[in-house]
Amino acid sequence: MKKIVSLLTLALLIIACNEDIDDTTIITPEVTFNFTHHWDSTFINSTNLETETLTNANGEVITINRIRYLTSHFELTNLAGETYIFEGYKLTDLSDDATYNFTPVVNTIPSGTYNLKFVWGFNADDNTDGIYQDLNSESWNWPAMLGGGYHFLQFDGMYNVDTANPSPFNFHNGTARVSDGVFEDNFAVITFDAPITISNNTTIEIKMNIAELFKNPNTWDLNVLDTPLMPNYEAQKMMQQNILSVFSLGEITQ
Repeated sequence: MKKIVSLLTLALLIIACNEDIDDTTIITPEVTFNFTHHWDSTFINSTNLETETLTNANGEVITINRIRYLTSHFELTNLAGETYIFEGYKLTDLSDDATYNFTPVVNTIPSGTYNLKFVWGFNADDNTDGIYQDLNSESWNWPAMLGGGYHFLQFDGMYNVDTANPSPFNFHNGTARVSDGVFEDNFAVITFDAPITISNNTTIEIKMNIAELFKNPNTWDLNVLDTPLMPNYEAQKMMQQNILSVFSLGEITQ
């Protein structure tokens, strides 16, 4: 059975142990997650977010106005099946490079080999309407009539910008509305099979390929699905499916 270890409990145990054992015998690295962003081979950050002209898998030429997304419930599981859960969540705004890193407040873990997973958005337990004041102040709330809670993604831009008649798109992801008063959780669990060996303070790069939002497994036709997508059940479930191919592990530095 998988053993789940609270990092706060672990931190207290480490302090207690260090009173009796020379602290060189206990290696408890800290972990930082660093998100980087690209559109296939084009690197994207705050300097070129709104100036790059990009082409999606369906052939629409687009520009980006805004991308913000939420991740949470980061977990590392070692070879013994012990899972270490990092508390907190991360709102990344591609216009602000300072939001690309996530260093949990309590994040020391034993050295070892781990597999990583995290939640895209909030899971059902965490996606509670109105309780996160910092997210409320960012206008990150998902409408109550669509299930409440919070956005997972805001991705806005223009498409067909190579024509005389460009149009806006609002690719927003959150709870899926099935029908009036009936809603479906729409978060995704992102898992990485590649092992991560941690022996010292470690930065784990997580690469986001934004282009995958529009192509795998669902090729997105912005001429059909541009806006509004928040109340569109089928669009929300297609987004959830495409999210699973967006992230990959990058460089591990120690």
